[in-house]
Amino acid sequence: MADPQITLPLLPPEALRACAFAPFREGVEIFWIREGSPALALLRYAPGAGVPRHRHVGLETILVLEGAQSDEAGRYGAGQLVVNQPGSEHSVWSDEGCLVLIQWEKPVAFV
Repeated sequence: MADPQITLPLLPPEALRACAFAPFREGVEIFWIREGSPALALLRYAPGAGVPRHRHVGLETILVLEGAQSDEAGRYGAGQLVVNQPGSEHSVWSDEGCLVLIQWEKPVAFV
């Protein structure tokens, strides 16, 4: 896979932090931008939080806005873009906490 890093100008961090986040998983909060298929949201991970292993039924695209997110393939810092193809599996965590913009084509299946 090619290097997933793409850097883009985005909203100021204080505007992103001001969004009304809701609980999503333990240590992970969500701000829905669009629910449905495809879905678009901001996810905020507390330090040490993670999402268990899951399979992508559809395309998932993640842009790391702050901090760093990791999976079995590596660590992705602010400005990096991660594309998970349908059928791929991974678990996700953030050692230091992070804020990501995520798009799901279809809901994931936990394995």
